[in-house]
Amino acid sequence: MELNQEADLLSRGKSCFERREYKKAARIFTELLEFNPQNSEAYFCLANIFHQRGELGKAIKALNRVLEIDPSHTDASICLSVLYNDIGQYESGSKIFSEANERVMRTPTSPESGVLDSHINQKFASKHYELAELYMTYNRFDEALFEYNKACGLDPDNLEVRLKVAKVYAKKGFFAKAFEELRKMKSEHPHYLDARVALGILHFGNNDVLEAQDEWRKILTIDPSNADAKMYLNLSQAAASETRLSIS
Repeated sequence: MELNQEADLLSRGKSCFERREYKKAARIFTELLEFNPQNSEAYFCLANIFHQRGELGKAIKALNRVLEIDPSHTDASICLSVLYNDIGQYESGSKIFSEANERVMRTPTSPESGVLDSHINQKFASKHYELAELYMTYNRFDEALFEYNKACGLDPDNLEVRLKVAKVYAKKGFFAKAFEELRKMKSEHPHYLDARVALGILHFGNNDVLEAQDEWRKILTIDPSNADAKMYLNLSQAAASETRLSIS
């Protein structure tokens, strides 16, 4: 098979996959591999099809084959790590993830970045975020904070992760750090309202009721339909009214 025919089959298979025609796509990728058993991308695509079907054993086998052919295939490493975690083989998953992470850090695109590219960074950031969320379910705040910060370093534009960092600081009782992070987000991204809602909650929990209400009112000037700001403002006003009634 000529290279252009091989590329055409790969393209046709990917098109079928995008249309969710998994059976047809698998047939095309299998045909391609009959002609070139060293085509790592075809194996990777087959792994994704097996994953979609819930055939995790076959998906793992295909991903391992990808890495035999191309040990630097970072997407395959990350997918394999996730699959091992899904079936409870955490040690295997962690080992593959760590090896892929080290490989990326050893192969920077520029001396300043220390990373391969933004796409790969986001992949790793997603994995660190996933680990942080798992730690949070068990109230293991130190480990969660470590993983969230890793995710932030790899994907600094992900504001949701930065918000989670602030929330963990608050849960750990580091309120000054939580305020610092939320105020910084407010300054840099004034229209990211989730951070401003959280800032209001932090003020309220610190008995700074007027500051909290002011923050929620400002949110409503930007987005009058913001349900969270409305709810917290109404609750704070009701709480203040009840306090005045009890004092009188």
